[in-house]
Amino acid sequence: MDSLLVQHLLNWMVLGSIYTLVAIGFSLLFGLLNVIHFSHGDVSMVAPFVALASLQAFLGLVGSSAPAALLLALAVAILATGLVGIGADRLVIRRFRNSPAMMALVATVALGTAVRELVRAIYPQGSNPKAFPAIVQGNVAGLPAQPVLIIVTSVAVVALMYVLMQRTAIGTRIRAVAEDRDTARLMGIFPERIFAFTFFLASAVGALGALFFASHAGVVRFDFGVQLGLIGFSAAVIGGLGSMNGAILGALAIAGIESIVQANMAEGASYRLVFVFLLVILMLCVRPSGLLGKPVMEKV
Repeated sequence: MDSLLVQHLLNWMVLGSIYTLVAIGFSLLFGLLNVIHFSHGDVSMVAPFVALASLQAFLGLVGSSAPAALLLALAVAILATGLVGIGADRLVIRRFRNSPAMMALVATVALGTAVRELVRAIYPQGSNPKAFPAIVQGNVAGLPAQPVLIIVTSVAVVALMYVLMQRTAIGTRIRAVAEDRDTARLMGIFPERIFAFTFFLASAVGALGALFFASHAGVVRFDFGVQLGLIGFSAAVIGGLGSMNGAILGALAIAGIESIVQANMAEGASYRLVFVFLLVILMLCVRPSGLLGKPVMEKV
């Protein structure tokens, strides 16, 4: 197979994997709360900054074992971002559980701005781009090791999400709360605990996507969460908000559009998002509920 074609296919799969991890968070939170968490991308992008700060601290503890320090820093970043997700729910989003959807939407947009500015203010020279290290080096079966790691890890995380949601008690509780909170409460389920766990899960999975995004790009900026969040949300919209399968399809579709444009257009990297959002507009015009979403009928 042509090496250039392999590179394009690998790039498509890597971008699709990263966008899937972010889009799943949008679909999970929308399916549970019926709320579009527009600050999800910004919350996820906290992870690379936590990882960089943690890496500097751990390098002094483990000496020359840089890979061990990096893995430990990534784990701390994912955990910390999950806790930030819980904090976002407790401080802001929970206050709009029973409010009109527009109020929660505006609140999460404002929350995303606050998160970005806090990262810029707290992190040293936070306005400047930061170099982010590759997670792994070398090759696997003749392919670069990092793209293979991103793809395999993302597939494993998605599989674990399916098992969690469909085969475990906590998954049953999440689906029960999403279906009817009042009935779930009568059955001895505490919705607020389910909300906290779901925000932690969605934010932690999004954090993994943001870490892969930063490592794939080799650099991270405080405002990368805007782009990552818009793409993840667009993937969820194309596939159907609330559908995990739809989020995966939407992410692969967007990554495919990006890869094709970059491979076949002069300066395609500058125009790839134009075609992505044209696809989103087309989908909203043709099938507003998304590829796998179900139309919602409301009485008026």
